[in-house]
Amino acid sequence: MSRTVLAVIDMQRVFGDDGSPWQTPRFTEVLDPVRTLAEGFAGRTVFTRFLAPEEPVGAWVPYYDQWGFALQPADATLWHITPTLAPLASRQPTVDATTFSKWPGLSALVGAGDRLVLCGVSTDCCVLSTALAAADDGVEVLVVREACAGVDDESHAAALHVMDLYAPLVRVIDLATASAIASGSGGTPLNVATVPDLAEPEPGP
Repeated sequence: MSRTVLAVIDMQRVFGDDGSPWQTPRFTEVLDPVRTLAEGFAGRTVFTRFLAPEEPVGAWVPYYDQWGFALQPADATLWHITPTLAPLASRQPTVDATTFSKWPGLSALVGAGDRLVLCGVSTDCCVLSTALAAADDGVEVLVVREACAGVDDESHAAALHVMDLYAPLVRVIDLATASAIASGSGGTPLNVATVPDLAEPEPGP
């Protein structure tokens, strides 16, 4: 049976805390929409986290030369899910990745006949990368406009426009539509026991 799965992309302290070099403007504004979706898709929600690699390779070397502050281990505070969402995240599976796209990890839970709903940050980086990779694998992707935030308003709008160009593989929808899908989509809960490399739910901050 096909189902609809929500992926909450990288709602972490590194992107939300004041003073962080990677703070995403409007991060706090999307907290309520993201929480609404995660509650609506209870049992069918996956949180993701971006992490730094132990040893950057290739083009990641100059990237982390520029952003050296981020070369911290996976259990560092900056990688924690933001406190507002941490209680929800602790009851859901978490996919960790050292890449912008979270699709390689998510693909173990979302099949070609399923539908993937995306929210989180940033619209123009990890959300975009995940959406296009999933679409390439034949998964229908829905991106919730009000539940995503970009590095700035212009980049957010541009990324949404680009993703909408991939319709019907990728479509941008509003929060009301996503909430209606959550209420009516049904489907079986995620069975994380069958995915050996999936991270355990993250402890609170």
